[in-house]
Amino acid sequence: MAMLPFCGYNLGTYFRHWLNMGNRLIHLPKIFSVNWFRVDDRGRFIWPGFGENMRVLKWIIDRVHNRIGARETPAGLAPRLQDLELEGIDVSKKNLLKLFEVNREEWGAEVDEIKNFLLPYRGHLPPDLWEEYNSMEREIKAQK
Repeated sequence: MAMLPFCGYNLGTYFRHWLNMGNRLIHLPKIFSVNWFRVDDRGRFIWPGFGENMRVLKWIIDRVHNRIGARETPAGLAPRLQDLELEGIDVSKKNLLKLFEVNREEWGAEVDEIKNFLLPYRGHLPPDLWEEYNSMEREIKAQK
């Protein structure tokens, strides 16, 4: 939450503002998250680096325009390997699968950190934010 030091009022109120803005929009922005720093069993980065990022960006653009699919995970939608342009990339299938793996144990810890972040604002947080959090927590922790 890079904005935290710069927010001059309660963060729950800040979140409510942006949720209200979203309710006024006809076309909501799509949000994507990437982790370029996943490592293999030997601790080396799996993704080959900057020069290959366009492969992921192409998938994102295709998703924005509803031209390509995704698979559902407890943490959101993720690429299916067949939907990525992988010709000529020097990454094993095992490592490609690891890139898009949703490890429930790791995500369980992440969910706990998110809750710890949100708790100080609980009196001001919009109920729909808590609903979204609770839904994610149930999904992640239900199948551990």
